[in-house]
Amino acid sequence: MLIIFIRAIILYCVLILTVRLMGKRQIGELQPSELAVTILISNIATLPVEDPSLPLITGLIPILTLGCLDVLMSYMGMRHGRIRTFMSGRPVVIVSGGVIDQQKMHELRFTVDDLLQAVRSENIFDISEVQFAIVETTGKVSVYPKYSSRNVTNSELQLMGESSDPPVLVIEDGILLEENLSFAGGDRKWLERELSEQSLSIEDIYMATIFPSDGSGGVCRINTIVEKEK
Repeated sequence: MLIIFIRAIILYCVLILTVRLMGKRQIGELQPSELAVTILISNIATLPVEDPSLPLITGLIPILTLGCLDVLMSYMGMRHGRIRTFMSGRPVVIVSGGVIDQQKMHELRFTVDDLLQAVRSENIFDISEVQFAIVETTGKVSVYPKYSSRNVTNSELQLMGESSDPPVLVIEDGILLEENLSFAGGDRKWLERELSEQSLSIEDIYMATIFPSDGSGGVCRINTIVEKEK
């Protein structure tokens, strides 16, 4: 039993490493090649755990090989368009100028229900409001609404303002996230000084976020502070 437990831990760590090598993707964002590798790896990983008589190396080598192969093919796909097209395909336009391309729909075996579901996921419930739609290589449908159905923007209303990056989490449950703080353009001394003005320390904070500096001489500033419950 102990051997199975140890083998499961080792395979778990190898799987995490392999998935990290493949890149950060959600299941719905996997390319066909990545999905195939993920399925194969999951099946291979169960064999050494279920059958202790199999050497652990029989599971480790195929998993690492498939992970490295996927990374290699991804790299080659970045360098060569034909390989990328072969591995992942091309995006396909199914609505253009507000007109559904029925031929493309048939080629993709895409039903009207599939199209309507994809449109609804973009908060559009009337197909007549769609100007352009394209099926990405992951299978996701990207939708571009007609002008009359688009959200009004600040520029259209002639509202002036400055663009800035969103707040960055710098303290989590009393722990300073040094990397996030550095990314936002701050340092520990600055943060401690800001907190001391409110008679607080890093250990007193449950959550804190700051607005990052804009890179043009501006400085970061405190956004939200949530103290720990006492």
